[in-house]
Order: sequence, then C-alpha cells, then structure tokens
Amino acid sequence: MSAPVSTLSDAIQAALATVNDPEIRRPITDLGMVRSAEIGEDGVVRVGLLLTVAGCPLKDKLRGDITAAVGAVPGVTGVEIDFGVMSPEQRQELQGKLRGGSTDEAVIPFAQPGSRTRVYAVASGKGGVGKSSVTVNLAAALAARGLSVGVVDADIYGHSVPRMLGADGKPTRVEDMIMPPQANGVKVISIGMFTPGNAAVVWRGPMLHRALQQFLGDVYWGELDVLLLDLPPGTGDIAISVAQLLPNAEILVVTTPQAAAAEVAERAGAISLQTHQRIVGVIENMSWLELPDGSRMEVFGAGGGQEVAESLTRTIGAQVPLLGQIPMDTRVREGGDAGIPIVLSAPDAPAAKALRQVADRLAVRRESLLGKPLGLTPAGR
Repeated sequence: MSAPVSTLSDAIQAALATVNDPEIRRPITDLGMVRSAEIGEDGVVRVGLLLTVAGCPLKDKLRGDITAAVGAVPGVTGVEIDFGVMSPEQRQELQGKLRGGSTDEAVIPFAQPGSRTRVYAVASGKGGVGKSSVTVNLAAALAARGLSVGVVDADIYGHSVPRMLGADGKPTRVEDMIMPPQANGVKVISIGMFTPGNAAVVWRGPMLHRALQQFLGDVYWGELDVLLLDLPPGTGDIAISVAQLLPNAEILVVTTPQAAAAEVAERAGAISLQTHQRIVGVIENMSWLELPDGSRMEVFGAGGGQEVAESLTRTIGAQVPLLGQIPMDTRVREGGDAGIPIVLSAPDAPAAKALRQVADRLAVRRESLLGKPLGLTPAGR
C-alpha cells in the first residue's frame, strides 16, 4: 500500500530541503529555488527548479543531488527536473535573503562589531619568500579541520592563489553579488578570475582599493570561521586599504631565514604601528633543506624568523611569537603547480606537519560579546 499523498509530499519536501545549492551552500528550499514538486500517479516526481542564472555551471551537480535525495523517498519511482531561471525580482529577493534582509549597498561583514570571523592578512616585506604557498596551505589545513575558510587573493598584480589552490571555476553573479568558487573546501576570489588569459593588471591605488572593497563586500562568503588575505609584498596601497577596510585584521608576517629578507620583513610588520593592527606572529619559510643522511642544509642561512619576531616585539611593545619554521620541500612547489596543497597531498611530510601546527595555532574563532549576557548583577546598596 502506497503512502498517502500528503505524507509523500511532506517527505519529498523534506528530501529537497537536504539539497544545498553548490555555490551558496544553503538548502534550495530556503533560497526559493524550488518552484514546484508534483507527484504523478506513476510515482514519478516532477521538480521545477529555478537556477540563479542561465547556464549555471553546477546544473548537473544539482540534478544529481536532487535525483538522489528525492529518489530515495519510499514510493517514488523516478525523478524528472524542469530547470528554469529566476527573474530579476526573484534574484533581488534572494540577494536580500543572503544579506540578512537588506538589498542596500553591500557592507563588509568582517568589519562589523558582531563578526566572529578571524581575519588574517598574510604579509611579507619582499617577494619570493613563499607567502602565497603558506597562505593556501594554511587555508587548506584549516578547512580540513572542519572550519569554514575563505581566501582573498589580494596580490592584484601577482595573483597566484587560484592555481595553487586548484580553483579553476569562475564566479557566478546573482544581481550584484558574487558567488566565489571553492576548491579543497576553501572559498576563493581573485582578480585572475575576471581577467582574460594571463593578462596583466595595470591599475593605480584607487582601483586597487575598489577591487579589494568588492572582494570583501560584494562576494557572498557566508558564515566564515577564518578569512585569509594574501597581500602583495611590501607596504603599499593594498596594505593601507586592508587597514582601512578591515581594521580588525591581524597580520601574519612571512619571511625566510636570510638576513636581508628578515630586515625587509621587519618593515612590513612595523606598519602595524601606523595601522594599529595586531601582529599575530611570524612564519619562517624555507628554513632548511633536509638531506638524505638526515642532516640539514640551511640554504638561506638561519635565525631570520626569530630575529624578526624579537625585533617586532621590541618595536611594538607586545609579544610577537615565531609561529613555525617550514622546511624546504619540492612537494610544496609540486602541490602549488598541481593545485593540491602539500598539507593534503603529502600530510606526513615535515613541511606539511609544520604548516598544520601553525594552522592549529590560528584555528581559534573570534568571540563577539554583541548580544550576549555578561552574567553581571547589580551591586547591592
């Protein structure tokens, strides 16, 4: 005996509610994407689904997920999906839902008082110290711990994060909101996703500032635990814009053991005196090369990371720890070229272990007191 239609209908709606939009990561029923779900006498369920945009790149993923979820309901003999596209009004309504009911100009959620997202700006004094490699591996390690992680490739001129993270998808627009691609459990946005081929970006300060503002405010990040920004080397326009747009961002300084690199890294960290941002610590990359006999070759010298940490501690008057030393490993480069960070491709490698240890120290969600009872009682007279 088949189940009553009302019961079967409820079961189908419950099944549809388990299907998340692959980009927004929220149930399709909550997003207004399910236009209809009709049950035929033959037991075939015909689902009318509204895509956010025509030619949605994840249409097949939605088809598979809906078919699997609804097809598993007892009494359903088949699933047919009729795809449509949201109207401008429906997309506007969706945008309002994602922005908490507001359709006004986007604000930067991470700069709001109630934000519980830890924001780390990964900085270096000079190029070539492996800052982007450190950023993508930290992001992948944090995501592997179950945290919701995003990366902004803020190195507008030298963008490399999408390739190193394996993010080959393109962003999708919903009205004036941007849905970031995901790779290895990490949401990522980069100017390289908006430029044709390997075209160079030739912009001055105001355009750089506006691009960063859009990456932070117009992109739908969802509820992130951690946001990492891969900054360009030095103390230029982007570093100043980050301080203005994200005053609560904490700085991670990456250096190599080399004395010359350490001196420049100190200057990059000391900018926090002017921006009033906290330096969370120093990461020394390419610390040594482990040889087959077990000995270490210090290719770039030794002590640079500790020197930077001690110098910044003296300069800013607060403790700046050396968070970790990352040994050289060709698999770091190979993972970056292949789009699979070493913390995932070779988790037992010494470099992967060192990177995960740094990630463990960063994996603390920032607590907000906004709206929380503090447990205080008035003093008696």
